[in-house]
Amino acid sequence: QAQLVESGGGLVQPGGSLRLSCAASGFRADQHVIGWFRQAPGKEREGVSCIMITSDNTKYADSVKGRFAVLRDNAKNTVYLQMNSLKPEDTGIYYCARTIWQGDYVCFESKLYDTWGQGTQVTVSS
Repeated sequence: QAQLVESGGGLVQPGGSLRLSCAASGFRADQHVIGWFRQAPGKEREGVSCIMITSDNTKYADSVKGRFAVLRDNAKNTVYLQMNSLKPEDTGIYYCARTIWQGDYVCFESKLYDTWGQGTQVTVSS
C-alpha cells in the first residue's frame, strides 16, 4: 500500500531554514511525480513545488522560487523540500503527495494526486 510520511516541520524565525522530508513506502518515488503543497489557516491549499521522474525537472510556485529547493534521494526513497529565507507567509501545513499522472501540467493540480501524507506544520514567526 502506497504511503507518504512527512517530517521536519517546526517553528523558525523569519529568514531561517527548514528541511522537510517525505518518506515514501509501498512504491518507488523515482517512478512518480511527487508534489509539495501547503495550506495556511483560512486559505485554500496551494501547490509549492514538484519533482518529476527526471530529478532535474523541478517546478516551483512563484512565491517560493529562489528560496525553496526540492530534491530526491532514491536510495532512501525520500523527497525533501529545502526551505530557505523563510517568511511569515510561508506558515502553514505542508503536505507531500504522489500522482500516477506524468507531464509538467500535473505539478500543481492537487486533484490529480492520489496519495497524501498527513502533513507537517511549519510556523515562521519571531
